[in-house]
Amino acid sequence: MKIVSQIKTPIEYEMELFEKKFLLSMSSKVSLFNRITHYVVNRKGKQMRPMFVFLIAKLTNNGEVNDRTYRGASVIELIHTATLVHDDVVDESNYRRGFFSVNALWKNKIAVLVGDYLLSKGLLLSIDNDDFDLLKIISIAVREMSEGELLQIEKARKLDITEEVYYNIIRQKTATLIAACCAMGAQSVHATKEEVETMRNFGELIGMAFQIKDDLFDYGERKIGKPTGIDIKEQKMTLPLIYTLNNCSKKEKRWIINSIKNHNKDKVRVRELIALVKSKGGLDYSISKMKEYQQKALTILNNYPDSPYKRSLELMVNYVIDRKK
Repeated sequence: MKIVSQIKTPIEYEMELFEKKFLLSMSSKVSLFNRITHYVVNRKGKQMRPMFVFLIAKLTNNGEVNDRTYRGASVIELIHTATLVHDDVVDESNYRRGFFSVNALWKNKIAVLVGDYLLSKGLLLSIDNDDFDLLKIISIAVREMSEGELLQIEKARKLDITEEVYYNIIRQKTATLIAACCAMGAQSVHATKEEVETMRNFGELIGMAFQIKDDLFDYGERKIGKPTGIDIKEQKMTLPLIYTLNNCSKKEKRWIINSIKNHNKDKVRVRELIALVKSKGGLDYSISKMKEYQQKALTILNNYPDSPYKRSLELMVNYVIDRKK
């Protein structure tokens, strides 16, 4: 967490104020909602998404933020939290960041309603302040995320994902939200159309690297809160696996597909599959692709003069691929 504290240093004041504003933006007249949202907020993660909003706003506006920046960060966090609550229902997951999920404690019906409530709060926060340009950014992101999730489900049934389709899935499913954070930061301080697009692209590159790193955890030994081989058990076609399928014999390909379709709960078979992916260079290839995205993101930052915000964003880009969980 030391790196995260370093990243946060130039926006420490903004993040503290944001926490207060964010809590207010969630309030309801119904005490049950307040109890649940209080539970959710107290179990928040590293808050990378609002950090992106504030750092990009400061990078593109000579170190200044405004009320729109706070609202943009709140909208992102409200809608992101809503999608997480809904995801846990969809995935039938009882845990989120090591704590019980909302659906585990209050059941699916209430979890879906809480997600809907948070989503509407995010929409209204923008509408009530005429931030329609900010609302458009996050609305496009939500549409893309839903399409990405459905595309992944559709393709998992057939196990016919090409590398290109995989990139489309992770671009929509993961990278689009980080792209929205960066575009939101620039848009909130009225950056030019070109600069907003550059920052959106910067966020997308980071998001791509982030998801490939996440997929690599599935092949690791370290305990990261996600059991090794979970993607294989869920029949998710990730980059190491796709590369291996494209670079093995027909016999090995049949064995891999049979393993994923019919033996994905067999721990010994899953371990053998992980070993095959490693021996075929699936991990090395994925690491090289992840680093390509990282370098492209850093190249965009090179066009900006040195500042504490630029340094924090550079740390953030490196942290995404160096993190241990």
